[in-house]
Amino acid sequence: MIIKKRKKFEPIVKDDGEMKSLNYYPMLTAKDGTPTFAMRLFEIGPGGYTPKHQHDWEHEVYIVSGDGFVFKDGMDVRVEKDDFIYVEPSELHQFRAGNSGMTMICVVPNRGQS
Repeated sequence: MIIKKRKKFEPIVKDDGEMKSLNYYPMLTAKDGTPTFAMRLFEIGPGGYTPKHQHDWEHEVYIVSGDGFVFKDGMDVRVEKDDFIYVEPSELHQFRAGNSGMTMICVVPNRGQS
């Protein structure tokens, strides 16, 4: 069993045009010995966003706090605290925080961990 404390992690900051105001925490990954899945925490500042992208693996997302939008089928769909999102393989998507920011947990196969 692995138990980690969020407060002991320093974020990987992503703010390069493709991503804005994004703090990334690879919480449990293959580097920890997880055989199948990686769990990541994302803190997206107000107006920040992840890259608009697609890949050949699924992922599941849980909105821990805040609100914002997810790009789906060419539209921005509103999401908020306590929403669960399933992103299908090869689906074009992007997460964008609202005015108060957004924190989310994202689970991907280990091969999708970056």
